[in-house]
Amino acid sequence: MKVFEANKLIVLGLVVMLVSSCVPQPEAKHVFILSGQSNMAGLDLKESFIPKVEAKFGNENIIVIKDAAGGQPIRRWYKDWKPLEGNEPKAQPDLYDSLMTKVNAAVGNVKMKSVTFIWMQGERDAREKLGEVYENSLIGLYSQLSNDLNRKDVNFLIGRLSDFDIQNTTYPHWAMIRDIQVKVAQSNPCFDWINTDDLNDGRTRGGKEINNDLHMSAKGYVLMGERFANKAIQLIEKAQ
Repeated sequence: MKVFEANKLIVLGLVVMLVSSCVPQPEAKHVFILSGQSNMAGLDLKESFIPKVEAKFGNENIIVIKDAAGGQPIRRWYKDWKPLEGNEPKAQPDLYDSLMTKVNAAVGNVKMKSVTFIWMQGERDAREKLGEVYENSLIGLYSQLSNDLNRKDVNFLIGRLSDFDIQNTTYPHWAMIRDIQVKVAQSNPCFDWINTDDLNDGRTRGGKEINNDLHMSAKGYVLMGERFANKAIQLIEKAQ
């Protein structure tokens, strides 16, 4: 009787295994996380970014999350941000918390095949003359996100500030932050950057003519989305 029951349990276990193996398992997905200030906020993902990554990987194989807010310094994301001297201003990483709430809700228990963090920010820090701590903050933010996702292979794609105030006329650390963004992007094979110098001329979505503007033109945002998508795809393919 005991032998019969044992054999019955073995057969039942095999049946369960066979049934389980026949159930389609969810595919791992490529996750794209986009954040930053006004130029990221102005990026309409449906215009060019999502179509590009969908064409490459398939709609069912990607998760795209964006959370951005205009006019915000990096200390609204980086928890360990500190000024070069003194104690003010202080880190206030509520925007990072908002971003990660969206990320966690979108990803859930889905296995991540790759993660690409896309960052378009720096204007506010250039204006507040906080360039001296921007490099450490940018690298720190990347590490913060990687640690929270428990991954060491997160791709990092940076949108370099445009040529809006290349002479540092009203944003004293504009050129400095541009250089830092490229330096960081070239410091790791998982990092890269896109050029935006030609994206802030033309007409806005409202029809206003702009030249070397702080924000991108209507066409400029489309091109920015394409460039982010193309570079993200390159980083993912390079890692495979």
